[in-house]
Amino acid sequence: MSEPSAGDSGTRGDSSPEPEATTAEGATAGEASTDRPVVYDLAPDCTLADVETDACYHAEVNGVVDYGVFVDVSDVVSGLIHESNLDGEYAVGDRLIVRLTDVRENGDIAFDDETFADYTTETVEHEPDVSRVRGLSPGAEVTVEGEVVQAKQTGGPTIFGVADATGVIACAAFAEAGVRAYPSVEVGDMVHVAGTVETRGDALQLEVDSLKPLAGDRAAEARERYEAALDERAEPAAIDPLVEWEAFEPIHADLRDLARLLRRTVLAGRPIRVRHHADGDGMCAAIPVQLALERLVRDVHEDPKAPRHLFKRLPSKAPFYEMEDVTRDLNFALAGRARHGQKLPFLLMLDNGSTEEDVPAYENLTHYDIPIAVVDHHHPDPEAVGPLLDAHVNPYLHGEDYRITTGMMCVELARLIDPSLTEELEHVPAVAGLSDRSKAEVMDDYIALAAEAGYEQDDLLDIGEALDYAAHWLRYSEGKTLVNDVLNVGCDDPDRHEELVAFLSERAARDVDRQLDALDAHVEHERLASGAHLYRIDLDEYARRFTYPAPGKTTGELHDTRVQETGDPVITIGYGPDFCVLRSDGVRLDIPTMVTELNEELPEAGVSGGGHLVVGSIKFVKGRREAVLEALIEKMAEAEIDESLSAATALDD
Repeated sequence: MSEPSAGDSGTRGDSSPEPEATTAEGATAGEASTDRPVVYDLAPDCTLADVETDACYHAEVNGVVDYGVFVDVSDVVSGLIHESNLDGEYAVGDRLIVRLTDVRENGDIAFDDETFADYTTETVEHEPDVSRVRGLSPGAEVTVEGEVVQAKQTGGPTIFGVADATGVIACAAFAEAGVRAYPSVEVGDMVHVAGTVETRGDALQLEVDSLKPLAGDRAAEARERYEAALDERAEPAAIDPLVEWEAFEPIHADLRDLARLLRRTVLAGRPIRVRHHADGDGMCAAIPVQLALERLVRDVHEDPKAPRHLFKRLPSKAPFYEMEDVTRDLNFALAGRARHGQKLPFLLMLDNGSTEEDVPAYENLTHYDIPIAVVDHHHPDPEAVGPLLDAHVNPYLHGEDYRITTGMMCVELARLIDPSLTEELEHVPAVAGLSDRSKAEVMDDYIALAAEAGYEQDDLLDIGEALDYAAHWLRYSEGKTLVNDVLNVGCDDPDRHEELVAFLSERAARDVDRQLDALDAHVEHERLASGAHLYRIDLDEYARRFTYPAPGKTTGELHDTRVQETGDPVITIGYGPDFCVLRSDGVRLDIPTMVTELNEELPEAGVSGGGHLVVGSIKFVKGRREAVLEALIEKMAEAEIDESLSAATALDD
């Protein structure tokens, strides 16, 4: 109920006399006196559950007959004032005050005509029995309380998506064909929706009888209940990481926070858009998270097609969020809001997104208040990206480094979202670690865990190679079924997985051998003052173009052969007209710092890029290539030799 108002009978336009302002001792004129009668003003959707006998109500005449008048006290509650109880004559539309005297067993309601010199009005809102979305049955007449998360106009009804923390249901309201029903209702409003549950296709849908936005204290109380329910259901599973790893403990706490945020995002009906690096580690990160979130979306939404509409995964070729990608993502999001009435999406960046190069793209998203979270193991610029992110998980933020790969972290993130996936994901951290040449101390534990699940180390290496090969040809496409089958996550045919990995990995090995054969005679070599070997190759001149492997992979494969041949610290540079790819083994290059220094020393060269301490890529102005490469090699010559960064032993194994 709202606050009572004193002496306001005139606001109803009823036929009772205007109340006179009264002044009690110690009270000012216009204050409500405690002995004034109360007249209740019922909301239109109030029912018999909201009235009681001997109470007075504001009413409107809806019919006049020989034996009395019929009155409405709400859209639902109506009754008769018998002629013997009428104090005057009334016409249809007249307003008056009535006292409810009897509710008979057959549902008939009797009123008396009342007249007060002075009274207080209290409004009464209908408080229906609210049903939870999860568990609704076809044919049931229900009222749902929740937040409007979608308002989509079709050629027929208006479809409102309403979320109550147990689920999201489509509510179909019809005004006229193609005309917006309840035009004042917007996404984000707390509402009561009453109607009948029906089956439309494979989904449940609520056929709307009434849809009422909540306001004031009522809306605030409903919002508080809704947010509390979201918090409770968003809590991630209480599980431990797959392997015991002290260095991972603070990261696991960050992943729990992110899992909670992502679960809450799904429960609140917001779409999620994932961008991930298009390589083995990036896909080992994205596929488990995709599977976990799609299962949660399917569990939350009554529409089985919801995962297709509310989750989108896209690979990124660049090691940062390019303006081209963010512009496409933003355009897609705005089109989705306009066409489908959806909230703007939550952006999840995986295996990239931690550096200053990402800032312009993030700033573009801030114009539309799109939440952003990052899980990455590249060297971060937390001061640059931190203010723009809702969550940032990165081993460097806890004094660790790139050896904790994004795939390792995201397997745990997926398990926190949906622990039932655990058995299906036990081999994925090992694939991610081997794909990214991780030297983490627990790699043996991950490989052993994969062996228990039926994957030998050669199997894991082949899966990583097949993922890279598939990613190359998919380019900017998701390739969902293909990469799921390669990784054997969400794959429904183990034999197809094995055959596909064998085929793709063999093709990848063949193409790598062809590429290295083409390059071999043109690789330049020198010994740096530090004792490290430096190998250089002009990829634009000597590499096979527009085929596998791409420049980054080509440089990595060339680098690995030289590491195996020498057993010494090795640096490899593969370059083109306006880029270079860097790999090092046993040398602490600190590529992000080098990029910063090159920008200061050669501001006209437009240097950008980054990566890890030992892996990275750089772009620059074409005409300044020689100056950039010369300055870069000078810095490499001064880099510290660090045996802890050597992969030679692992590669020999």
